[in-house]
Amino acid sequence: MQVVVLAGGFGTRLRPWTYEIPKPILPMLDKTLLEHVVEVVPENMVDEVVVAGGYKVDDIEEYFKQADVPYDVTIVKEMEPLGTGGALGNCRDVISGQFVCLNGDIISSLDMQVGMELHKENGGIGTLALWEVEDPTRFGIVGLNEQQRVTQFKEKPKKEEVFSNLINAGSYLFEDSIFDYIPKGRSSLEREVFPVLAREHQLNGFSFEGYFIDAGTPRSWSLGVQASIANKRWKRGKRINSNWFADDTVSIDGTSRVEDSMLSSGASIQSATLSKCSLLNDVKVGEHSILTETLVGRNTVIGSNCSLDNVVVDHGSIIPDNTVLSNTQWPNIE
Repeated sequence: MQVVVLAGGFGTRLRPWTYEIPKPILPMLDKTLLEHVVEVVPENMVDEVVVAGGYKVDDIEEYFKQADVPYDVTIVKEMEPLGTGGALGNCRDVISGQFVCLNGDIISSLDMQVGMELHKENGGIGTLALWEVEDPTRFGIVGLNEQQRVTQFKEKPKKEEVFSNLINAGSYLFEDSIFDYIPKGRSSLEREVFPVLAREHQLNGFSFEGYFIDAGTPRSWSLGVQASIANKRWKRGKRINSNWFADDTVSIDGTSRVEDSMLSSGASIQSATLSKCSLLNDVKVGEHSILTETLVGRNTVIGSNCSLDNVVVDHGSIIPDNTVLSNTQWPNIE
């Protein structure tokens, strides 16, 4: 089976990490974000992953030429931003038959086999994974009947327009006839395609439980890391308490306190406190520093007595002693 990953964004909310490394190949534990995304489809069912992307796609392509993954990877380049519909439509020449389509930054407990079984039973052109939320106004909402057919689809409704608490979870099973509904050029699946298919009774929907995380912001990235640690979503490395250690090169001073964090190769923590942090390779954290929900790029030194809360630190940075940062990036370049 082919799996399309919609990865056309610039990763702006994870800058400055993404200035150098495009979001799909950012490391989350021992895998890239893209590999985690694809895991909602059983490994033995995936023959090819088609990456629909524009930003730094050459880097993505080069990475997967060397990567040890159990499927082929094909890159379909966007020369300009095309939206979700346009990005998928741009793949029409390389897709054949039934396929899965996934938004490129979702970490979830979804099992797409459940959707495949529903799709086989109900037929139609597409089957959507759904997630229940209290406030659905920031999402695309979906109405279902008793047969789990989609009766309505509304993107980002006003409060008075809400008819369901089930939202689009950005994970779909499609027949290749979906391309008949997608115009050439820029378009939106959520605003232009799904409402039409819903009116024609060509969509199904199913909800799932567990966890659903859009890992596109620093805080949600940290949630994705925590979920991946808790659910053993790694092949190499080990869990110690609530942390993931890449290997034995990770060094933590006995007086340090570290929880819910990802510690990549060469990490060195000296009498510091870390909570819900992600450290890439060869990061050193000085004495008495406190880091919370902070993402630290590779080859970085953080001085002593620093306080960093919800900060994305660029690769190769040197943060001086006594630095205090909150809700920002280092260096602070827009």
